[in-house]
Amino acid sequence: MHTTTKYAATALAAALGVTALAGCGGSDDEPSGSDAAKGSKTVTLVSHDSFAASDDVLKAFTKETGYTVKVLKSGDAGAALNQEILTKGSPRGDVFFGVDNTLLSRALDQDLFTPYEAKGLGRVAAATRLDDKHRVTPVDTGDICVNYDKKYFADKKLDPPHSFADLLKPAYKNLLVTENAATSSPGLGFLLGTIADSGEDGYQEYWKKLKANGVKVVDGWEQAYNEEFSGSAGGKKANADRPLVVSYASSPPVEVYYADPQPAEAPTGVATATCFRQIEFAGLLDGAKNEAGGKALLDFLISKTFQEDMPLQMFVDPVVDDAKLPELYTKFGSTVEKPFTVAPAKIAANREQWVQTWSSLVVK
Repeated sequence: MHTTTKYAATALAAALGVTALAGCGGSDDEPSGSDAAKGSKTVTLVSHDSFAASDDVLKAFTKETGYTVKVLKSGDAGAALNQEILTKGSPRGDVFFGVDNTLLSRALDQDLFTPYEAKGLGRVAAATRLDDKHRVTPVDTGDICVNYDKKYFADKKLDPPHSFADLLKPAYKNLLVTENAATSSPGLGFLLGTIADSGEDGYQEYWKKLKANGVKVVDGWEQAYNEEFSGSAGGKKANADRPLVVSYASSPPVEVYYADPQPAEAPTGVATATCFRQIEFAGLLDGAKNEAGGKALLDFLISKTFQEDMPLQMFVDPVVDDAKLPELYTKFGSTVEKPFTVAPAKIAANREQWVQTWSSLVVK
């Protein structure tokens, strides 16, 4: 899973039996906008598998602009980005959604996008606008964090961990499961969080200690969360025995949202001092066949209509100032006041070496 990335936690929704929307049909009438009438009535959004939007919201875009959105899903964010690099200049669609700050420099270095300053960009949080050339537009944020099983810690009369340092304590030995940083977006985000916390000179020693304290590494989020983590709905069915997992700050609201009946309290919590901030972007693909439609879609992705739809569709946070979060999301979610971050250029320069070093220390 990638989430965004963010990963927006749409894969968690999928694991609980929810199907994400793949596209939206529109009217067969001629588009009302002059630009739309001159070209294709369809604008194609290329994305990772976790993109989702409500039918009504995509219909609102069609009504407003005359364009119908076609969504082309292409695996996780890394796989989707790789396909666009291979087809650079002759893209499969008009807009790419889902490149995050861990992969951003790679995408920009490949010149995949045509610069475009989306309408309403001034409403977008300044901290998320990482490209001053407007090749990409921020769309959402999400936080990769350690989640904990509330019942386990209550039964053991043990306080759950709060920080990276806490995870090294003997009380939490053999309790944590994380994803492989070489194969998983949340696994990579967790590694980057430890680098931001311990520094480039200290993260190796941190991981040596974490390994000695019994951290378990699995290939991806699906296995970690739904098979190994005792606090998730899937983990309970699987008789999982790890009460700590690397997931998302939005995972507790998802557990409530898809439960039947919905509990009064989320069964899981978040160690908020272990969170790494992901920012997801969208960009107009260089060589897009429907450039006008692509620009209209980028405008729409940061509109209040779309931004307020995202939290309960992709379980990610809006980037615009005037978007309101749904009550369920605020009631059961966690506020991360000081997430860890690493500059995209620094990630690009060091990601491969960091992952190789991590693999040699933890996996091999």
